[in-house]
Amino acid sequence: MPSVETILRKLTTGEISYDDAERLIRRELKIDEYIRVADIAKLDTARTHRVGIPEVVLAEGKTTRDLVAIVEAQLKAEGRTVLTRVSAQQFEALQHFEPEWHERARIAVIGKRPEFNHPCGLVGIICAGTADVSVAEEARVVAEEFGCQTLKSYDVGVAGIHRLFPELQKLLDADVLIVLAGREGALPTVIAGLTDIPVIGVPVSTGYGFGGRGEAALLAMLQSCSVLTVVNVDAGFVAGAFAAKIANRAAYSRELDR
Repeated sequence: MPSVETILRKLTTGEISYDDAERLIRRELKIDEYIRVADIAKLDTARTHRVGIPEVVLAEGKTTRDLVAIVEAQLKAEGRTVLTRVSAQQFEALQHFEPEWHERARIAVIGKRPEFNHPCGLVGIICAGTADVSVAEEARVVAEEFGCQTLKSYDVGVAGIHRLFPELQKLLDADVLIVLAGREGALPTVIAGLTDIPVIGVPVSTGYGFGGRGEAALLAMLQSCSVLTVVNVDAGFVAGAFAAKIANRAAYSRELDR
């Protein structure tokens, strides 16, 4: 199966026509197809070709029976599946698939790891406190699943900001930084004001009382006077996937410049 990159290269060099390129993208890559799983799901097996990242299964809210059916279908179609927010009961039901388990991230990975044919970007992951580590790990695992290398530094929040500076020095080669914080959510703003690396802020649902559950952190990041982008509360998957798209694109650009 040709990649989108191969098809576009042939179009640019005149080996195929515009009509041929469109036909190949639609027919060969099957970008408009999906797989029905009984009456419960429609697996988007062309997502990798269309947007650069595969479909990931959110286990939360699914019965174990439905989850197993979805996993079986995705393994048959793609050979690998990534499941996020997996409960202990769901993980037990997946044992016969021999999953790779990331306990803190609550992510199960099943099947053969793909070989990436693109340069790997570098994602830095920083979290303010130990209570934020589970969401940070979700972001890390997702970024690695999407072909990135990662570096991490945990428990460097603003309550002891002297811990941050030596750790930040280790991350200055990253293509993008994921910065997680709960409570007042100050860390992403601080880091975005110290480096030219793009920062993705992740508010975490730590904290209590007025503005708890990540609400104060989310509002603080949205009001940041430093330039950063912000995802939803506890959205480790979204942060990891978005960071991977940025980092891999940056790595590909470097490769072209050589």
